Amino acid sequence: MAAVNTFKEASMDRTLIAAGMAMIAALSAGATIAEEPADAVFYGDHIITMDSDRPRAEAVAIRGDRIVYVGDRENAGEFVGDDTRSVELGDKALVPGMIDSHGHISVAARMVDYVNVSSPPVGPAKNIGDIVDLLKERLKTDPPPEDGWLIAYGYDDSLLAENRHPTRHDLDKVSTEVPVAMMHVSGHLGTANSAALAALGYSEDTPNPQGGVIRRERGTKVPNGVLEEVAWQKAMWSQVAGGGGTANFERQLKEAVQQFASYGITTIQDGAARMADVAAMRKMAERGELKADIVAIAAAYGDVDFDEISSMLEEGYHDGVRVGGVKFAVDGSPQGRTAWTTEPYLANPEGVEGPYTAYTTVVPDDFKAQARGLLLKGIPIYVHSNGDAAIDLSMDAVEDAFAGREMPDHRSVIIHAQLMRPDQVDRAAKLDMVPSFYSAHSFFWGDWHRLSFGDERAFHISPAAAALEKGVHFTIHNDTPVVPPDMMRLMWIAVNRETRNGVILGEDQRLSPYDALYAMTLGGAYQYFEEASKGSLTVGKQADLVVLGADPLEVDPKTIKDIPVLETISRGKTIFLR
Repeated sequence: MAAVNTFKEASMDRTLIAAGMAMIAALSAGATIAEEPADAVFYGDHIITMDSDRPRAEAVAIRGDRIVYVGDRENAGEFVGDDTRSVELGDKALVPGMIDSHGHISVAARMVDYVNVSSPPVGPAKNIGDIVDLLKERLKTDPPPEDGWLIAYGYDDSLLAENRHPTRHDLDKVSTEVPVAMMHVSGHLGTANSAALAALGYSEDTPNPQGGVIRRERGTKVPNGVLEEVAWQKAMWSQVAGGGGTANFERQLKEAVQQFASYGITTIQDGAARMADVAAMRKMAERGELKADIVAIAAAYGDVDFDEISSMLEEGYHDGVRVGGVKFAVDGSPQGRTAWTTEPYLANPEGVEGPYTAYTTVVPDDFKAQARGLLLKGIPIYVHSNGDAAIDLSMDAVEDAFAGREMPDHRSVIIHAQLMRPDQVDRAAKLDMVPSFYSAHSFFWGDWHRLSFGDERAFHISPAAAALEKGVHFTIHNDTPVVPPDMMRLMWIAVNRETRNGVILGEDQRLSPYDALYAMTLGGAYQYFEEASKGSLTVGKQADLVVLGADPLEVDPKTIKDIPVLETISRGKTIFLR
């Protein structure tokens, strides 16, 4: 048991967990803390607690940053004082604060100032001409500073009328002097104009980097502007996800937190976080400027100090910001056709001939060695693994790390886990790994995946129902800024699994509304080792609550996405009110 205890002590927010567990134990005979009036009491017939011991309640009271009562309407009266806010919900619902199990708030924050060239319903671009016009307009009205870049995000070759990536020739129509770069909707590819390629040092003499591809003009070695994976990351980390200065980032981050709050999210992830951004977040949190909790998963790139990560992990929350682990990316994206698979794609990327399974973005033995070192230090790992070959590698790393040892409560996360095979679901159960399924793909790119993989594989994308059947802990996510952090739309997708073209992408993998909501609340808390302090409306837990316009468990499942978030409460304070 020593290995188990060591891992838990290193991985959990011990102060909150211990306090929460002690409080809950002390209250086992009754769900109240009746010392003084509550700050607010909510009454209604649609209070969904996500607590298996009390699935429904008629009233919930909060005081400070804690839930102090969950129960019937009659006994809630003892919590009402002269200054208590009393809320009659009527047909509205009250649910726990929602948990972002995977996303990139620091990148989403910087996107606030970039050009949105996404396709509907996220953005306005229907074709490459629209993109060029949007970029020309921004260059005219708000040009970048001297030596700066014009940056856009969200283009989607699968939805553009031309069904292809824009190239340097397209972006040169915007400017041949100002560097122009656009991030693909997946975040795993991008395209650059001639000036940006030159700034990156990419020419016909530049070889493809390990784990990436510089696409070329047909029949030549001249870059065509499209960059895959590691080749794109040079622009991603130097320009798209960096720069702008601390003050600018703080402004952007506040706006991004408010956006997440508007969708009912009270715990936000910064996946692949840069430590400089974490430092900025912590300073903002010290000043009380971050109204929701942020869990930073440090990027395993560059000169990351894993001893520093371990120390920060031990600290737990720092005024609402904490480090929760380390993220690796071992492959790309299925919508970008760079997810690493064991069986060939049915439709290849442009210019690729013959059987194609994409590739890993890491040196497998190096990754496994790093993962082992972190896991044995008690540091949780989050591994971006879309294709089944990548999922195999992620699982191999965990299995190898603990070979010959008692399996600790490690909760290693398989990020996305989209092309997870049935045998891999069984293996996830055996290894106690947590798949965080990218369920939003079923709607946004389900039709594209049918072309790429065929129906047998596409219909098993994000196999959440299979995981549920096997007793695998799992979560679901939006991966913002790839798509907006709309949790009710995410729930709707997980429940219905309907593509843009109206195809049901694997009816057997649909979740019930309750199980989808669980994955976004208590399931997310479990992933973060925070189930004792978050994820359900339970006495003693943090007062994170959301008021919805209707009960998502009782409406027609096809209308779940239309339920508005009316109020979001984080740590007992309203941070969004419609």
